[in-house]
Amino acid sequence: MDFFRIEKGAEGGAVRPAKCGLSQDAKRRRRRSLVMHKKKRRLLPFVPTEDRVRRLEQMASAATALTTSKMEFSNELTYVPSMAPISANQAKLEEGGMQVLSKEDKETIELCRSMLKRGECPPLLVVFDSHEGFTVQADAYIKDLTFLTEYTGDVDYLKNRENNGCDSTMTLLSPADPSQKLVICPDKRGNIARFINGINNHTPDGNNKQNIKCVRNDMDGECHVLLVTCRDIYRGEKLYYDYNGHDYMYQRIISSTRPIVLPCPASRSLGD
Repeated sequence: MDFFRIEKGAEGGAVRPAKCGLSQDAKRRRRRSLVMHKKKRRLLPFVPTEDRVRRLEQMASAATALTTSKMEFSNELTYVPSMAPISANQAKLEEGGMQVLSKEDKETIELCRSMLKRGECPPLLVVFDSHEGFTVQADAYIKDLTFLTEYTGDVDYLKNRENNGCDSTMTLLSPADPSQKLVICPDKRGNIARFINGINNHTPDGNNKQNIKCVRNDMDGECHVLLVTCRDIYRGEKLYYDYNGHDYMYQRIISSTRPIVLPCPASRSLGD
């Protein structure tokens, strides 16, 4: 349990129901809005496996993959003195603008973070495949639009990583000044997102496999990359996200029933 820095006394109890704790006024506003507007789509929190033993097996599979890859576990973006400072991560610098995460979706993210601190992880297993290496598969049914995890690792300038060789570098911020472009590098620190495989979106077979999308959002003024399911996923399915989706330069606003498409230059993001 120390590997994942789970709060003492938190792990081992029954899984608590996922509640976002909205106020009565907020609930009344939501009820009124349903009459006047189309129902908005909200991020769903992941549902942890109720069986404590099975949850331990899920965490053990992730710990094995991280240890084998000589990585430290981190569920947050990390800022190393020799790399980009936290002050460089300003969502307002994104060329073309970045979607601000809604209050409701932010509550979902915070709920999931709290569950992780209690040892209540998403129902995922890291499995080694002789052809693909470490892969991640669903260990239970997961609904469409479920938040699974944040893409984490060291934050650095792209200019420092162009010849890095890491195959899991993720775009974090794409400002007008290319020298200030930020990427997430999970080569030394990261979480289970590091082992989700990318697909080639230039082939029909690749598009059929995709069940996860990466969404870059403004959270409290900082950029964050969220991994969200883009369809229902069944137990035993491997997870795949659109590795070169940034070529299409689009980002979907999650909170809209009919997705609005915004320009999002050179970003690996949630697209059509």
